[in-house]
Amino acid sequence: MNILALDIGGTAIKVAMVEPNGKILNSNEYPSEGKRGGEHIMKKVCQIISSYDGYDRIGISTAGQVNPNTGTIVFANENIPNYTGMKVGKIISNKFKVPVTVENDVNSAALGEAYYGAGKYYKDFLCLTYGTGIGGSILINGEIYGGSQGVAGEFGHIITHPGGLDCGCGQKGCYEQYASTTALVRKCMEEDSSFNNGRIIFEEFHKGNKKIKIIIDNWVDEIVLGLTSLVHVFNPGCLILGGGILNQEYIVKEINNKLHNQIMQSFTNVKVKKAGLGNNAGLLGATYLALQNNI
Repeated sequence: MNILALDIGGTAIKVAMVEPNGKILNSNEYPSEGKRGGEHIMKKVCQIISSYDGYDRIGISTAGQVNPNTGTIVFANENIPNYTGMKVGKIISNKFKVPVTVENDVNSAALGEAYYGAGKYYKDFLCLTYGTGIGGSILINGEIYGGSQGVAGEFGHIITHPGGLDCGCGQKGCYEQYASTTALVRKCMEEDSSFNNGRIIFEEFHKGNKKIKIIIDNWVDEIVLGLTSLVHVFNPGCLILGGGILNQEYIVKEINNKLHNQIMQSFTNVKVKKAGLGNNAGLLGATYLALQNNI
């Protein structure tokens, strides 16, 4: 049985044919042009799927809050306008006549890590991705905890600074306004407007730029602030942290050290691990979910 797995984001659509053991037979990436809206995304997805054959099921990882039971987008932000309410699972299953599963991208990535990557030795862990915002996923006893509507895990919207910066969710002081990669870049650009992406920032850091190091260290403190509360609430065996910026060994090391100095002694068993599957995590999580589909 082969699975056609897709990972839909506002910037790119990744697609691969995947064997049940997680072996990726081939993979491709296409621009999603998400700003053109949900209908445009769906047309592109259908065009991409039409170019493949030899699959038995389709698994989809996608940006936005997802009701996995119906395959519907519960909420999507301005990165994909008019995506909210899109019946992704129904549209694709009706067109291609195969079982289809749909899940949020961070949940998919967490499941990919759980069964093929860094989390495969843990039944209970939290997965967070640090990028434009902060995505979160809760894995309990090997399964995603979705809450009453399937959208639990919005860790980026924990309030860490009451009355603080405005957030796109409508609240003030959300975690992602201080601990996302976007937040780090914003702070560094206040120092020098040319420091406008993570690569440049860490080039400066490795050159010994002391001002940038202070900004990065303060940013790590913001990350740990949110993680401390999450550890005390969930008591996870492991925290799996993803996002391109987490490839920096210094960041993971500092998070680990600072977190263990802040949490209560009875919680210090928690491990902090870097996500291991990179850009393939969502595809492999979508594959796992498609395999669980008994339709």
